[in-house]
Amino acid sequence: MHRFGQRDSGPGPGREPPVAAHVALAVNGMGSFTWDLPSGTMRYDEAGLAVMGFRPGEYDGSLRTLGERMVPGELSAVQDQVERALRTRSGFSLYFRVRHGDGRLRWTHTQGHVVCDEQDNPVRVIGIIRDASQELRALDQTEQLRQARDDRRRQADIVGHVSDALAPTVTVEDVADALTTTLLLEQLGAASIILGLVDNGRMRLAGSNGVHPDLIRDVHLARLGAHLPLTDAARTRRAVFITSRKEYGARYPEMQPYLHMFSDATAAVYLPLIAHDDAIGALGLTYDGKAPFAHDERTVLTALGKVIAQSLQRALLYDREHELAAGLQTAMLPGHLPHVPGLALATRYRPARAQGGIGGDWYDALALPDGRIAAVVGDVQGHDVTAAAVMGQLRIALRAYAAEGHPPTTVVARASAFLAELDTDRFATCLFALLDPTTGMTVFVRAGHLDPVLRRPDGSTVWLDAPGGLPLGLTAPAAQPGYPALETVLEPGATLLMCTDGLIESRTEDIDQGRARLLDALRTGPGDPDALADHLLRTMGAHTGGEDDVALLVLRRSPGERATNPQMEVTITPTDAGSLRAARKALRAALGRWSLDAIADTAELLACELATNALLHTRGSATLTARLVSEDGRAVRLAVTDTSTSSPRRRAATEQSTSGRGLMLLEELATTWGVEPRGDGKTVWCEISVTGAR
Repeated sequence: MHRFGQRDSGPGPGREPPVAAHVALAVNGMGSFTWDLPSGTMRYDEAGLAVMGFRPGEYDGSLRTLGERMVPGELSAVQDQVERALRTRSGFSLYFRVRHGDGRLRWTHTQGHVVCDEQDNPVRVIGIIRDASQELRALDQTEQLRQARDDRRRQADIVGHVSDALAPTVTVEDVADALTTTLLLEQLGAASIILGLVDNGRMRLAGSNGVHPDLIRDVHLARLGAHLPLTDAARTRRAVFITSRKEYGARYPEMQPYLHMFSDATAAVYLPLIAHDDAIGALGLTYDGKAPFAHDERTVLTALGKVIAQSLQRALLYDREHELAAGLQTAMLPGHLPHVPGLALATRYRPARAQGGIGGDWYDALALPDGRIAAVVGDVQGHDVTAAAVMGQLRIALRAYAAEGHPPTTVVARASAFLAELDTDRFATCLFALLDPTTGMTVFVRAGHLDPVLRRPDGSTVWLDAPGGLPLGLTAPAAQPGYPALETVLEPGATLLMCTDGLIESRTEDIDQGRARLLDALRTGPGDPDALADHLLRTMGAHTGGEDDVALLVLRRSPGERATNPQMEVTITPTDAGSLRAARKALRAALGRWSLDAIADTAELLACELATNALLHTRGSATLTARLVSEDGRAVRLAVTDTSTSSPRRRAATEQSTSGRGLMLLEELATTWGVEPRGDGKTVWCEISVTGAR
């Protein structure tokens, strides 16, 4: 065998190293070789032959024999690296396996150096070869440890990804949406996912991603006893692991027609979802190109099923409570709205998303015997059954007071007293409106609630600045302050919105932004009240997030020919002695135009009493108004508004007294009368009808 170092010249560029170096290399499983390029002969020393698995005299020096010892799949890669080294006149270092005579495969490592002649042409390759089995075995063990750590980290990440996705979920729909996102599917390393819920002995599919629609259609609502992987997992309460398409078809022949829908799938798992010892569903995952499930992976997937089951159980409980609460809430709200000619009404109630779907918001509308309509929207403090119960009682009380014919300020004041006397610590806010559809005259009373919103016939929108009083139930009846009122006329074609604060309030925005946004939504919304109500909920809900419940009432006065609204108004000043006389003349003339001469004397007397009392006890002017208040035009309402907040008081009057008889006259001659606070004063009013005149 040719030995290294037989040349006399010393080493230089492209020259051979000294013989002593080769001798040192031929120890401890390490040998040397020389490859003569012109002849193609490869020569190994004894150690090199041993590394290559040749017995003495067995190797004939040909590259072909050498290639027969190497693994065919690795041979081309070795040849490519060697040819590259020859082209670049450089060295090479590579690992490959050789098969020994006993059939064992051994890893070897070889390093070669290309030797060139004077013309820089490669003439031989010299190098070393050594047994690398132990080295690579250690590296392989290290790689296995690293891979195991990576697998454990990845498995922990899978549980973390699923937990993060489920954290914000509330409803079953939320859980299904969170589990079937494409992002989570990628994080799980799965190709498809399907979620089924046990529902009355059947498997109801709640969500999926990557599953063919035909399969979803055919297995949806499958009986729990059906021989399907999803139902098997739920029925047996054991995970189903499938590691090949062949196994899938053999175990579940019913799924054979659908296997082509999973053309790249090589593994699948179906996890039972168990909560409180009940099978509530199952989760299925398929994988493309996956190796069989390792023990640790099976353990992690089983734990994953428990995490999902806990979230799903909470969601199922929430949905059941939400359904119960929705039924209770529906029972508390009016079953139908009154039909009032000339008016179109729409109402909506949307429960809060995160409080079990129950709260104290409400709406109501009531047609009164005189043709007017009473409407109210309110909100009882809290989001629980107590709030709903108080709301129901308060709604009935307001409806009863309005049906009795009390003026709006009295209706709200009595409702506040009613709530204060209830055995509860809750308060409430409300907006009460009394509207005459014939004239459009509307009276608002606000108890700590949002103002009404108006869309005029020209499309412009505005918040009506209604003076407000305290929320209902905050003070004892004896200490209850009066509630002020706002009177306005709702024009034909105008739309009125009454709502609770859940429609505009958001945690991320100032309430003024919500108020401005509601004006925009009302201005751009459709004309039909029902369509407008849906538009407002949808548009505003995108900004508020549905965190609070919402009650709203939309009322639109029919457009068309403007209805006549007979009304007289005159100002009386204390510095003009003739203003009271002029007011009496104007009133009598108006009653004559309205064909109410039969009550002219009574009306003039009561108007003088009201106006004189205002002038005597206030320092400013007073305004006398008269208007028709019944559909047949046979009754009139007189009102005197002044700047004093003090209500009139009854005083004892003797036969010789020149005053103190005003209230007595009102009680005797008027059909009804009352006092309504205003933001800067009060209005004392009375109604006189032809049939009730004395």
